[in-house]
Amino acid sequence: MARVWKFRGHTWDVEQGPAVMGIVNVTPDSFSDGGMYASAESAVNGCFSHWYDGALWVDVGGESTRPGSDPVEESVELARVLPVLDGVGAKLEQSSMATWKSGYLSIDTMKPAVAREALRRGVVVVNDVSGLAAGDEMLEVLANSDCGYVLTHCQGRPKTMQLAPHYEDCIGEVLNFFEDRMRMLQNAGVDLERVVLDPGFGFGKTWDHNRELLLSLQRVRGLGRPVFVGLSRKSFVGRVTGGVPKERLAGTLAAETLAVWHGADILRTHEPAHTLQAARVCRAVREGWRE
Repeated sequence: MARVWKFRGHTWDVEQGPAVMGIVNVTPDSFSDGGMYASAESAVNGCFSHWYDGALWVDVGGESTRPGSDPVEESVELARVLPVLDGVGAKLEQSSMATWKSGYLSIDTMKPAVAREALRRGVVVVNDVSGLAAGDEMLEVLANSDCGYVLTHCQGRPKTMQLAPHYEDCIGEVLNFFEDRMRMLQNAGVDLERVVLDPGFGFGKTWDHNRELLLSLQRVRGLGRPVFVGLSRKSFVGRVTGGVPKERLAGTLAAETLAVWHGADILRTHEPAHTLQAARVCRAVREGWRE
């Protein structure tokens, strides 16, 4: 049976995939593109650039979640992301839809208040790398909306998550986490067709944990929801390739292609055009070419 992801009146079917989500970090300290979108105008342009390059969604974030990063105040995060969301809306209103190619907006946040304000501005997906760490408050936000939700596994919080990650059974514990959180979402009244699963590469995992997860994505897929992965420019790639994050495109594409081969449906990436091309070729080889 085909699996779908529903978000605010829209439906994406895995048979349409693979699909990509572009990244716009409105932060000074993100591991790869911190400071790249220093102004709201540059971030708005970044959203449209990603859409032109084939991204179906663009994920806007105002708080770095790189290993070792400090959390920011809610007011700071709102001040960073809301002008971008408003700017995208204004640009679309001022021009005909034929002028601008656009897709959907996602908000990358762990804070319920930020998610709530973003949803009021037309965002269709909440990407919460904490895996519902905010508990009932985030569940309430989700239950009162029909948005999509990216449920991410993270051991610990960004500040300390990479200090000493440890699992007795990495795959089993990740799967148990997803099953537990999906029950929480269902009990709160959230339709699981609104949920996709992100194993959380680099979020409380060693290189070996990441490798194990990458090769076991079909087991995550076995939970019945689309699989969402973020491998772009991460240290999992850099450990092998060397170089600073922006020099990891080829290594990123290799990891993303492996992810698609093993069951990933959606790829969150800094390079939507390259990622989408590689993912489509991978799927065509794996499943046979279809126009």
